[in-house]
Amino acid sequence: MTWDNFKTNAIEMPVSRINQGLRAYMQKVYSYMAGGLILSGLCALIGSMPPFINAFYNITPQGASLSFVGWIVFFAPFIVIFMFQSAVSKMNIGKAQALFWAFSALMGFSMSSIFLVYSGESLLSTFLVTAGAFGGLSLFGYMTKKDLSALGSFMIMGLWGIILAMIVNFFLKSPGVAYGISILGVLIFAGLTAYDTQKIRRMYSEAPEEIHHALAISGALTLYLDFINLFLFLLRFLGNNRN
Repeated sequence: MTWDNFKTNAIEMPVSRINQGLRAYMQKVYSYMAGGLILSGLCALIGSMPPFINAFYNITPQGASLSFVGWIVFFAPFIVIFMFQSAVSKMNIGKAQALFWAFSALMGFSMSSIFLVYSGESLLSTFLVTAGAFGGLSLFGYMTKKDLSALGSFMIMGLWGIILAMIVNFFLKSPGVAYGISILGVLIFAGLTAYDTQKIRRMYSEAPEEIHHALAISGALTLYLDFINLFLFLLRFLGNNRN
């Protein structure tokens, strides 16, 4: 073996190993995320059935409001996500997995009303549009050599801004403000999808191998939330009401 061949092999072997490991890591991230979305969809569909709707909502001639059970279902995902982060930080893989699936199921039940508000055709078409947009944005974040940290910081600040705007508009009930929030929501979660994908990929090379599984589950939850929020904001533009 010549010296040049030795140098080439010495370089290519670790690079090949990294590429294979990164590919397996990202496949695990997307597999968890896809599983979570499927579980959420099934739970949302189940939650739209009359027994669950009657349990989640107080329905009167004047309209519908969340029941006591409905409020528990609405806030439960927020509690689970804090427990999830604790499990990931302690490298408790089994608990993190269980909490990830629990969170996905609860999110599905909390979104069950979309099956009552929007037609099935518009839900499917919006999901397909979201999947296509998410796939392209995530691929960009994975492939680009440009550091997206500045974009991510800007998007996170924007996210806090729309959360504040949504709280204010809860009292104002302004259609114009709601429309503006929806536009900003689509843009912000589009940017976060690319940024989070790049961050998840970068964490693979920066973290020790023994915590890669925990990082994959955490990354899956991050991308799951990006997808769900992008879908819900797009639904306000693309969804057709049942009425």
